[in-house]
Amino acid sequence: MEFGLFVQGYVPRSRQEADPEAEHHALIEETEYVIQADRSGFKYAWASEHHFLEEYSHLSANDVFLGYLAHATERIHLGSGIFNPLPQVNHPVKVAEKVAMLDHLSGGRFEFGSGRGAGSHEILGFLPGVTDMNHTKEIWEETIAEFPKMWLQDEYQGFAGKHWSLPPRKVLPKPYGASHPAMWYAAGSPSSYAMAGHKGLGVLGFSVQKVSDMEWVLDSYKNAVKEAEPVGGFVNDNVMVTSTAICAETHAKAVEIAVGGGLNYLQSLLFRYHDTFPRPEGIPEWPELLPEYTEEIIELLIAEELMICGDPDEVLQQCKRWEQAGADQLSFGLPIGIGREDTMNTIKLIGEHVIPKIDTDPVHRTTRFRQAARD
Repeated sequence: MEFGLFVQGYVPRSRQEADPEAEHHALIEETEYVIQADRSGFKYAWASEHHFLEEYSHLSANDVFLGYLAHATERIHLGSGIFNPLPQVNHPVKVAEKVAMLDHLSGGRFEFGSGRGAGSHEILGFLPGVTDMNHTKEIWEETIAEFPKMWLQDEYQGFAGKHWSLPPRKVLPKPYGASHPAMWYAAGSPSSYAMAGHKGLGVLGFSVQKVSDMEWVLDSYKNAVKEAEPVGGFVNDNVMVTSTAICAETHAKAVEIAVGGGLNYLQSLLFRYHDTFPRPEGIPEWPELLPEYTEEIIELLIAEELMICGDPDEVLQQCKRWEQAGADQLSFGLPIGIGREDTMNTIKLIGEHVIPKIDTDPVHRTTRFRQAARD
């Protein structure tokens, strides 16, 4: 199992009230987390693309963010988690150009994750008047198979669809080397996992909350990917899942950090904006918040495998549970409201004590897939 980091520009109101430059400091700190993850042996870093989601995510121009990190890092693969390829948000040709350019700037370390937006507040900003949020699926389906053609055809044959069109043109630059970056899809439902597998796409499983959720993910995805008809140059047989992670020198210290991190606020914001996700029982409607997390709640979340938290030995065992469940990649969503020093310490401790004992392959999984297509 490989390891990743996921950043999104989280700027909670409490931080803004305490610091007039909170947004700037949050964005710069998140570049520092990715740079440290690179040094600590993480293989992937994912940067979100969200629009209009105050507090929850201020990382809108993730192509610029990732371009900076392409120069500031050496080994870690940099992924769009996601680029939104709906033509009303980003014209597909512009997306293809950004992917290829980042592939060059990173020396072949770019990962192309795509998706359809984070709920009605974001989607209606670009598609006003839409009453069914599933309408974006039709647009995405029309678009996704065109990217490999833009990259691999000397002159792209052009496209005339329902939602966008382009006459034959040379789309430049081409990706770095042969083939193209690995392609991923941000999936939220069992049907989405199966669809991604059928298309040969890896899955960014932001909807997987705990280890037991892996069973339906793997069943729906792995069965479909066996019979994949890939839209790209190769099958990216890959399931990434995300989890909250806090690692400290002792269990008591990790729990103390978690209690003081305001994790209930981030979780409340998630369901405020991701209103297309199924709402679990007990999640209140915004602006009502989940109750603040106490030490007892944190211990319950650990026991229920809903978060990774503890000393390095405990975190190692918790990560092994994800590996045993079949996750191909475990990505930690950071930051989550805890301070810079504690976040950096989590990354360093996991890099020193956890990753070397689980991820022993120096080659990235997606590099192997891409190399096989190139060969």
